[in-house]
Amino acid sequence: MIATDLDGTLLGPGGVLSPRTLSALRSAVSAGTEVVFVTARPPRFVDMLTAATGLVGTAVCSNGALVYDVASRIVVETRALPLPTARQVATALAAAAPGLGFALETGHQMLYEPGFGLRFEGAAEFEVAVASLVDLWLTEMPVTKLLAWSAQLDADFLLAAAEESAGGVAQFTHSGGRGLLEISAPGVSKASTLSALCAVRGIDASDVIAFGDMPNDLAILQWAGTGYAMANAHPAVLAAVGRRTASNADDGVAVVLEQFFGRA
Repeated sequence: MIATDLDGTLLGPGGVLSPRTLSALRSAVSAGTEVVFVTARPPRFVDMLTAATGLVGTAVCSNGALVYDVASRIVVETRALPLPTARQVATALAAAAPGLGFALETGHQMLYEPGFGLRFEGAAEFEVAVASLVDLWLTEMPVTKLLAWSAQLDADFLLAAAEESAGGVAQFTHSGGRGLLEISAPGVSKASTLSALCAVRGIDASDVIAFGDMPNDLAILQWAGTGYAMANAHPAVLAAVGRRTASNADDGVAVVLEQFFGRA
């Protein structure tokens, strides 16, 4: 199995999959290797990617909260964040880091309150404003992630503040930059969901080649038999992972896959 993050890893600058990387993925699939996208992104983003490339298979989305069958566009497993837990965490974080804005990701859309000023490119039709923070907690849809955003504080600071103020209540991580913290149900991560997926398929960790660049990828890179940090990875990832490949701008995933499967 090949398990790869998308933004900053498989995709180049601008979120584009290069012809070289697409060719390398297709060579791997032709050789009988399963490719699994493992991303913080929701399924709707994976749909846009696969529509442009023709790639299908399985995706682990929303930092492990969802397992998504790409071909059928069906979520086959959900590991939801209980709404009371999301509210508890938001209350603790708001006290630890005043000025935060919050949003809820459901896998189908993002609900955001007025303090959440971050917008995601190409996702406007899936972003739904609510009148106040209190209104976030009225949703009846399963929640995949709580998002906390600050215009002033970076993601590493928010991660440390979350662990100190609400550690053990939920799973905290980030995908780098822009002051965005991502919160999942306890025990839910990219690594835990990928590990369970491999167990069902009878695939051992030693048979997994993984690629990533951010703290939410770190556990997968350490769990996989062969884990590669991108040259553009977060300093914590570069410090912890011995194998490196080129940056996402330089087709780092393709560089490795061509060594295993040849170059078309």
